[in-house]
Amino acid sequence: MAVHSATDGPAGDADVARIAALIGDRTRTRVLMALADGRALPAGMLASEAGVTASTISEHLTRLVDAHLLTVERSGRARYFRLADPSVAEALEAIARISPPEPIRSLRQGTRAHALRRARTCYNHLAGRLGVTVMAAFLDQELLTGGDGHHHSEGAGTDRLSAPGTDLTYRLTAHGRSRFAAFGLDLPAPRREPQAIRYCVDWSEQRHHLAGPLGAALTQRMFDLEWLRRTDQRRVVHLTEPGRHGLHDTFGIPENWDDPT
Repeated sequence: MAVHSATDGPAGDADVARIAALIGDRTRTRVLMALADGRALPAGMLASEAGVTASTISEHLTRLVDAHLLTVERSGRARYFRLADPSVAEALEAIARISPPEPIRSLRQGTRAHALRRARTCYNHLAGRLGVTVMAAFLDQELLTGGDGHHHSEGAGTDRLSAPGTDLTYRLTAHGRSRFAAFGLDLPAPRREPQAIRYCVDWSEQRHHLAGPLGAALTQRMFDLEWLRRTDQRRVVHLTEPGRHGLHDTFGIPENWDDPT
C-alpha cells in the first residue's frame, strides 16, 4: 500500500500516523469497512453507509483516494470507489483484531453484528465462523498442511499481527490438489503455492481463514454454485441449503456447523 512514488526521493520510516489518522475518523472507517468485501460502490451509497450527506462524503473520499487507500472509477456520471488493493483490507482486519467491540444499542445492530461474525467476506474470500470452519476442515482432512489453523501469538508457529498471513506457509497436499481440482478450481503450480495460498487471522474468531488467490477462487466458486448468497448487509453472506449440503458432501463439514450446542 504505497503512499509515495519513486520520484518522491528517498523514503524514510512508514508514516503510520498519517494513515492511522485517516482511518481513525469514524466516517472514513465506515466507508472503508463498507468496501471491505472488494466491491466498488458509488459515493451516494457510501454516504448512506456512513450516515452523512453527499457533500460531506465527497471530502472524505477525496482524502482516502489521495492517500491511495481507495481508487475511483467513472461510469457515466457516477463515480465508484473501491479499496486500492488487498493490503488495505488486511490492515482493517489487523486493526479489528485489537479493537474493542462497539456497544450494541439496538436489536438491528445486534443482529448485524451476529451475522458478520457468522459468515462474511474479507475482501474477496470467506471469513467469520464459516470461514474458519472451512479452513479447519481442510486441515483435518489433510487437504492443506503447514499449520493448525489457530492464531499463536508466541512460541512455535507464531503468526504476528505485524505480518498477517505470512509467518506460516500452508501448502496443498496431493489429496488436496485432487479434491480442489475436482471442485473446479484452477490450482497454482507447486512453486507458486506460497503466493497463492495465504491466510488471515480472523478478527472475530482469532483463528485462520483461507485467503490469497486460492481463497478467492474457492469463495467465487461457492457463489457460482449458489452455495453462498450476498445479503443486503455489507460483507454479510448467507450459506444456502444447497451450500450446507454441498460443504458436507464435498469437504465433510457438518451440516450443523453453526449449532452452538
